[in-house]
Amino acid sequence: MSSFALLLGALALGYLFANRQWMPPSAPTVLNAWVIRIALPALVLVQIPKIPFRPELLFAAAGPWMVALGACLIVPLMGRMLRWDRGRTGAVLLTCGLGNTAFMGLPMVQALFGHEAIGTAVIADQLGSFMMLSTLGVLIAAVFSGQQIQARSIALRVVLFPPFIALIVAFLVGAIGGWPVWIEPVLSRLAETLTPVALFTVGFQMRFGDVWRLRTPIGAGLTWKLLAAPALVLGAGAALGITGDLRDITVTQSAMAPMITAGIMAADAKLEPPLATAMLAAG
Repeated sequence: MSSFALLLGALALGYLFANRQWMPPSAPTVLNAWVIRIALPALVLVQIPKIPFRPELLFAAAGPWMVALGACLIVPLMGRMLRWDRGRTGAVLLTCGLGNTAFMGLPMVQALFGHEAIGTAVIADQLGSFMMLSTLGVLIAAVFSGQQIQARSIALRVVLFPPFIALIVAFLVGAIGGWPVWIEPVLSRLAETLTPVALFTVGFQMRFGDVWRLRTPIGAGLTWKLLAAPALVLGAGAALGITGDLRDITVTQSAMAPMITAGIMAADAKLEPPLATAMLAAG
């Protein structure tokens, strides 16, 4: 119950601070930097070495890929049926193909399944959502906006991303038996800031003004992201014989609302920025 109270309270406080202008509009830039460069890497470094590798864990990483690749098939069909332009199709594809498996997914998994489930959720986030954002996401933004695609920049974005570096280090630490006893408490204290700061940042950036005006593309996109895509992952799990918490955590991560960073990427690529922002608020 306390985890849900933290989830709702941090979201509400973020929204309140934005509406009351108690923090500058640039605050999310600083908060996101803390989450991405300190809190999330610390969480990865704490949790991943504790997870004994099992081949079934690849299903957790594959879940977000199923969502994104499914969106690459479904969303362009939606666009043709509803006569969307390239900008609108690209915005829906980016925001509804990639889920908020870090800022929302990790706190939600912790609230639903307990702290011991975070490791599986991190695998889904890092090997699933982040890898897609840095590869498929960049490709989608370039294709639908007419930009040049550079393989070198995509590769550098992946290997220099702090949580990805932390993931590699964490696997190595796990292979040699874990952290010295004095290091893990320090990392744990830093990792504990992830949930409140990330949720506060999400609440701070919620905007509802364009949601009603753009309800048709938002409704179409969220029907895929929140309903059809998790059902696809659940069906894949059943077909592969995946059961228990691994299946449930993967489906939960696949059902997360649109990724904030993907929405920002869509807006930066001029893929109907009002729709990208409204999709984040509605999701």
